[in-house]
Amino acid sequence: MTQLTEDLNISKAAKKDIAELQHKIELFRSGQIAEEKFKAYRLTRGVYGQRQQGVQMFRLKIPAGRITTDQLRTVAALSEKYATGNLHLTTRQNIQLHHVKLDDSPAIWTALEESGLTAREACGNTVRNITASHKAGIDPHEPFDVTPYLDAVFRFFLRNPICQEMGRKIKIAFSSSEKDTAFAFIHDFGFIPILRKTEQGEEKGFRVLVGGGLGAQTILAQEFFDFLSESRLINFLEAALRVFDRYGEREKRMKARLKFLIKNIGLEEFRRLLEEEEKVLHHKPLELNETTLKTAIPQTVIKNYAPGDQWGYQKWLDSNVFEQKQEGYYGVLVKAPLGNIDHKTAIKLAETIDKFVGGDLVISVYQGLVIRFVQKDALPILFEKLGELGLNQSGAESFADITACPGTDTCNLGVTNSTALATVLENFLLEEYPQLANSKLLSTKISGCMNACGQHMIAGIGLHGSSIKNDGKVVPAMQVVLGGGLRADGTGLAAEKVIKLPTKRIPEAFRVLLNDYETNAAGTFYPDYFREQGKKYFYDLLKHLGDLSEIEGSEYIDWNHKEEYIPEIGVGECAGVSFDLISTIFNEAEEKLNNAYEHLSENRLEHAIYNSYNVLVSTAKALLLAEDIQCNTQVAIIEDFDKHFVETGKVTLESTFSDLVYQIKEQKPSEEFAGHYLKTAHQFLDKAKSIRGIKPTEKSVITHFYKA
Repeated sequence: MTQLTEDLNISKAAKKDIAELQHKIELFRSGQIAEEKFKAYRLTRGVYGQRQQGVQMFRLKIPAGRITTDQLRTVAALSEKYATGNLHLTTRQNIQLHHVKLDDSPAIWTALEESGLTAREACGNTVRNITASHKAGIDPHEPFDVTPYLDAVFRFFLRNPICQEMGRKIKIAFSSSEKDTAFAFIHDFGFIPILRKTEQGEEKGFRVLVGGGLGAQTILAQEFFDFLSESRLINFLEAALRVFDRYGEREKRMKARLKFLIKNIGLEEFRRLLEEEEKVLHHKPLELNETTLKTAIPQTVIKNYAPGDQWGYQKWLDSNVFEQKQEGYYGVLVKAPLGNIDHKTAIKLAETIDKFVGGDLVISVYQGLVIRFVQKDALPILFEKLGELGLNQSGAESFADITACPGTDTCNLGVTNSTALATVLENFLLEEYPQLANSKLLSTKISGCMNACGQHMIAGIGLHGSSIKNDGKVVPAMQVVLGGGLRADGTGLAAEKVIKLPTKRIPEAFRVLLNDYETNAAGTFYPDYFREQGKKYFYDLLKHLGDLSEIEGSEYIDWNHKEEYIPEIGVGECAGVSFDLISTIFNEAEEKLNNAYEHLSENRLEHAIYNSYNVLVSTAKALLLAEDIQCNTQVAIIEDFDKHFVETGKVTLESTFSDLVYQIKEQKPSEEFAGHYLKTAHQFLDKAKSIRGIKPTEKSVITHFYKA
């Protein structure tokens, strides 16, 4: 352990993580680790490259967006010391710090772990932050609180070898009710709580959706189970991730999501493969921690307080306050414009909550906050205190509460400026359409590119960054998509592309769309109106704005810029990293071998077995690449190794390579099998190294781990 963590009250695993990150940074600085390999490593530790050279975005992993006031103070202090002082709330219920120096990341992570937070697997090809309805645990409509189940899933997969090096990321969401306010329908795995009556009483379980995702090709998730018993939750997900890890695309990153695997093999084949994997897994009993705050004790109780702005207070009550399922308590929605909160404001907010509420916070999927367990008598003073912080604006989660990712402010993939346009549009709506500004029948979400971090494809009026070539120049533009959203019954709808327009003409496009809406469909859910009229109707409404014959010079300049627009799209890191250096792969296989021995010594049999599996596959991949044989899935690696090495006699095995590897699908985890499988993997790695003229792995280095 390093001096950074040795005396601190944090877990052994976290200490090891932080020490390793510090060591890897030193190796990278000294040129001993290739940049692409280090990039893949740091991403799974929450460290993400920014558009600006020499600084990083540091992302926290906050399951369900739950954060205490003490944790909020910690993050605020870290942002002041190591970043810009801003806390950026995301649509995935995370917090991001920007302009962080790489060398400061271990210190940030250390402080987070001390406060009970983590950055492990916040980015990269892992199970990302698991999100939930921001009313989960207090939602009057929920059959039961999903957050203990989400927490159990989070803990099970954190640092799990199954999901450390998948072909792409996996996103999971738990909705609190059938209303699907967590947008389960756009996730790889979505869970909606169900109570089923049985002869023994009520049984808890989930309606399960699989294969959803946004991005360049939006696919809505399909129902996989109408009821999955709570007892099967972990086993189902573990088996599903094994299938994704083995069969998922790895060569073409844009096709490497679960939605494309299911599209290619079909839902029933995915089910068959999953059930085959699940047969050999030990049953995983749910270890549920109670996560809902039962009582809130404020430091100060104030009764009969009358706010000065009674009209504003009533407006705030109507739009931002809701009754919890716990009698006598209220939830308060806090609108954070563009998801940004200054560190000083965050600290004062924590003090206000401690003093007048005594509860905790949830980061919402709308880039805002939910203050929970507010007593009725505390609402008036809370309104005024939030106002002093600029946080009591009404209309949270309404039309004028626009979601926008950072776009070109910090992201390599950003095409045009999403945040400045969001501010322009919000002011435009409040000034010209105040009667619609607080409506929940319309919504606007903006992404800086097609990858949909701003979730534009589930907005009534969505926008994503683009560009238009015109007369030798490039015009900053926005692709307009219409018709996305969430119906009141929980039905999810994906938007459709309608027209691409210069970004400076977007306010006028909104004027055209909203005038039409008020004339023909006021009071109608906008996505339903879009479907009633059809795509061509809206294209015809807007096509005159696409005419560039009389374009003005200012339209070549993006919002919040002074110079003419020049596309500067870098290489994004949200898809993770792929690299195929043979020596690197052998080194990684050896790391997995060490991990397998360590897990075996700790009696973590399934972890040891899966690391052994990864040793076999990685080693085979290295030999195939040495022969210039490209493989895009683990299944293909296994098949091609038999074809090109075993069948040709280049490598002699007691059976086929497939039979050797797929013991993992035939044998239940046991100490005997784990030891045998690990020994097989070790021997195979040594055999492959001898073929390449590399010195075999010294057993003395690792035998101290082996106690089976």
